[in-house]
Amino acid sequence: MSRHPTLRWAQTSDRLFLTIDIPDAQDVKLKLEPEGKFFFSAVGGAEKIPYEIDIDLYDKVDINESKASVGMRNIRYMIEKAEKKWWSRLLKQEGKPPVFVKVDWDKWIEEDEENENKSGNDMDFSNMDFSKLGIGAGEGMGADAFGEDDEDDNDIDNEGDDKEGVELDRAPLAEPVKEPGSTSSKPDAKA
Repeated sequence: MSRHPTLRWAQTSDRLFLTIDIPDAQDVKLKLEPEGKFFFSAVGGAEKIPYEIDIDLYDKVDINESKASVGMRNIRYMIEKAEKKWWSRLLKQEGKPPVFVKVDWDKWIEEDEENENKSGNDMDFSNMDFSKLGIGAGEGMGADAFGEDDEDDNDIDNEGDDKEGVELDRAPLAEPVKEPGSTSSKPDAKA
């Protein structure tokens, strides 16, 4: 008997985002029909447990513009809606949705927020005055700005490369650890 994996969903006015949580999914089968019929099956995990989802979406979809991607932990499906409008729910059936259907709060956007800002992470730099940062146009970004020259110097000095007038410290970085009561300066071979 097949189990139902967790199905997380979110939407915009023109798309649905479905995420099916199955680690190490294999034999993935996805079927989407224009009327909104959605079928999914796969086996997952080390135990090869069979999973299946068979649902009717709220409205019609555009199957030609919809895309799926299979990852290590989940399967993501971006479904283009046939009509650009907000759905009141994911499923055609009314009432409480099945327990395996969850809202994907990480991707969820409220209907009134969609028009304000599509991505939520866009920053507007149009009113920022970069001249107050102390960097003029085209200057200050090269290696010279940090007191370095443009030559490719190796930061590692070889023992024979001592520079005149520079004394290098070649002392060992650490002394051997002596056990309490030990008189030997040799490290203990037990470690």
